[in-house]
Amino acid sequence: MATSLSSLSSILNQPHCALRLKLQKPCRFALRFLNWKPEEASGIRCYYHRQRTTTRLQRRSLGSRSFSQSSSSLPNHSDGPSLRHFVAQAAALTASEAQALNVVAPEGPPIGRIYHETYGCQMNINDMEIVLSIMKEAGYSEVVDVPENAEVIFINTCAIRDNAEQKVWQRLNYFWFLKRHWKSNVKIGRSQSTRPPKVVVLGCMAERLKDKILDADKMVDVVCGPDAYRDLPRLLQDVDYGQKGINTLLSLEETYADISPVRISKNSISAFVSVMRGCNNMCSFCIVPFTRGRERSRPVESIVREVGELWQEGVKEVTLLGQNVNSYNDASEYEKEAEAGTNWNYSEGFSSLCKVKKVGSRFADLLDRLSTEFPEMRFRYTSPHPKDFPDELLYIMRDRHNICNSIHLPAQSGSSRVIERMRRGYTREAYLDLVQKIRRIIPDVGISSDFICGFCGETEEDHEETISLVKAVGYDMAYMFAYSMRDKTHANRNYDDDVLEKVKQRRLTELIEAFRESTGQCYDSQVGTTQLVLVEGPNKRAPDTELIGKSDRGHRVSFINVPLPDRDADSNEERNPKVGDYVEVRIQKSTRASLYGEAIAISKLSSFYNIVNEEALACASS
Repeated sequence: MATSLSSLSSILNQPHCALRLKLQKPCRFALRFLNWKPEEASGIRCYYHRQRTTTRLQRRSLGSRSFSQSSSSLPNHSDGPSLRHFVAQAAALTASEAQALNVVAPEGPPIGRIYHETYGCQMNINDMEIVLSIMKEAGYSEVVDVPENAEVIFINTCAIRDNAEQKVWQRLNYFWFLKRHWKSNVKIGRSQSTRPPKVVVLGCMAERLKDKILDADKMVDVVCGPDAYRDLPRLLQDVDYGQKGINTLLSLEETYADISPVRISKNSISAFVSVMRGCNNMCSFCIVPFTRGRERSRPVESIVREVGELWQEGVKEVTLLGQNVNSYNDASEYEKEAEAGTNWNYSEGFSSLCKVKKVGSRFADLLDRLSTEFPEMRFRYTSPHPKDFPDELLYIMRDRHNICNSIHLPAQSGSSRVIERMRRGYTREAYLDLVQKIRRIIPDVGISSDFICGFCGETEEDHEETISLVKAVGYDMAYMFAYSMRDKTHANRNYDDDVLEKVKQRRLTELIEAFRESTGQCYDSQVGTTQLVLVEGPNKRAPDTELIGKSDRGHRVSFINVPLPDRDADSNEERNPKVGDYVEVRIQKSTRASLYGEAIAISKLSSFYNIVNEEALACASS
């Protein structure tokens, strides 16, 4: 300690010096210097209290600031020591005297209660769990269910479509009302917070509209982008000093790999795990590369560790997340230069504007590792890009029973001309060839997709090609939207949004109708089969008598809750299935949006698929 203090003393004795003090948490500390004895006093003790009652003068002097002043300009105070005097004396402290330096951790109630809302994709849900973990570490340990009871309000936003942003603005108006009229709200019992809430905007909209949000009549206190969540405690402290808190810097490295998320659904048997962040595809309609930054992947070991923790907590199904999840590339331990066309294989007939420079463990390697180490846990993933489905990924999905036979394959359009304008890197024909390959390798696979209606320059002929693609493929699920122009995108800079809104809505209606006609066949094909269903809870339509869950393909399956034999139990006693059980269900009927069946037995993943494989071998040999 004496050595470090001597170093500090030598620095301060330079002609020009700067001292930066940064205190991240509320604290109380005492400094005791024993050797200084001027005539007026025999000792000095300094206390510092970081509390809400700190005076304005103290706030100006105790923030995270930098001070610089030449030694010659310092005033000569004859009635007290200078800072250099204290440091020089402290450098001579003995080990026993150094014990006089003490730090007292804060005690008492949490700093503030948190309320949070999340809009957009599953990635935002996972991000909110990361934020809660960071805030818990900073002392914000309590989460409330309503914004009226919170001292800090988080709203995690989405910038993909204009409709999502409009919902956020509506909520911000209400949160502004809670803050602006806090005293009257408390008086009439509407609010139970101890002070006006701080409103924090997170996520993609924060990065895209940061200036507009902060200028909106003091509606928001903090704006924090997807790569700056670690900075949230400091940003909230800045608000205490009358500043606006803002950090929307994008990172080339941040993956939050070392943070264990605080699960929002404590008793859920499913969970999301982020494996990569950002996107390099630069599709002409998409804002994600500008709000989420470039692609970077978490180390495999950190993902395995997090999944292992979830397994210990009773989670039975994990969805791996990423803006372009199947372009996962962990080059943290093993790196080599990528040779174009050899080491990084795309789906046949697909290309990318962005070239891979370093090759590490790919997505198939990650799935191989996870499915091997956790054989009784199901794995799904979203959202992939069609270009990143090399054969090895399809074969690992086929060969591992705990990797779900469900693939999200966003097409966006069925017209090669529109696909090219979207800069997607494939044609209609290449997309259909990939669908055929997937179904050849994984026969019982379920395929879902995304579609945009009314993209710039889309004609009626282009629209009809999209409808014909939907009918040709036969999707289990599809997400369909009317196009909305996003700032900063390639389309915004180069194309005209020339399709009328009423035309977009009409085309969207026609596309939804075509999808509903074709998707019914996917559900009907399951009638007569036996599916392994992961029980999620009571069926809301018949909560007292029925349970509901998801099949391997992601279909919703309901069945009557009755005692069943357990294939892996030591005794022959029957029991009712519970949340988290795998149940064999014989499908009896389809509603073309869900399935209904008869429960046969409670099982395990490995037990069920061993039986299925044995039956398949018996049929092949007979």
